[in-house]
Amino acid sequence: DAPLPEPEAEGGPSPIELLHKTPVEDVPYSLAQYKGRLLAGIGSVLKLFEIGKKKLLRKCEYKHFQTAVNTIQVIGERIFATDMSDSFHVLRHKQQDNQFHEFADDVLPRWISAATILDYSTVAGADKFENLFICRLPQNVEEDIEEDPLTYKFKWETGYLNGAAFKLDQICSFYVGEMITSLTKASLSNTSNEVLVFGTSMGSIGVFYPFDSREDVDFFLHLEMYLRMESHPLCGRDHMMFRSFYSPVRVTFPLIDLCSLL
Repeated sequence: DAPLPEPEAEGGPSPIELLHKTPVEDVPYSLAQYKGRLLAGIGSVLKLFEIGKKKLLRKCEYKHFQTAVNTIQVIGERIFATDMSDSFHVLRHKQQDNQFHEFADDVLPRWISAATILDYSTVAGADKFENLFICRLPQNVEEDIEEDPLTYKFKWETGYLNGAAFKLDQICSFYVGEMITSLTKASLSNTSNEVLVFGTSMGSIGVFYPFDSREDVDFFLHLEMYLRMESHPLCGRDHMMFRSFYSPVRVTFPLIDLCSLL
């Protein structure tokens, strides 16, 4: 074990203190804060811990993942956890039953390499096949759960196609060409809009910028269409086929490719 750092002088930052260590059964791949507690993806099990005096106290766990839980994102009551080979799973923790309930998951099995939350119902993810995609929960998910909890519980127990009762809708897909290892939502300046920043395994850093108006979408859609008609690739491979290597490209315009065609 590394030695603890010496305390700083008065007025400096407080030193980090080691409270305790907790042995676990497998490798902890991901950690997240949830309502003052700790969510941990330990192997293929999602566990909820509470801080005790001598070690972390296990309060609840969810064992229905196929492989390792490699990312955990929390927003409000929703927990977006990713299975290393089975994409996103959306869960809620019921305090009355002290159980995790999975109410939505993705249709496609994806080998997730990075993930981040965009809003309360939308998540962005990247897989090891060099794709970036955005999924969104259906609008009636919360209404169906609140209006008829007994039906929802029955759906959760039985599942749909060996999965959750609700399915995520894929609204965006794009083949980057390099495996994305980090993904986050950020503002590049105080006055700019939020963008999706990513880093790849080859050392590249890129940005996905959301359009604010329908006019911008129509402009770049027609610009991309006419450039493909006028300027053909040197190697003869169709540009649309390249960006749809794993799944069809949707509502994404690669400005880097457009600049190279000019």
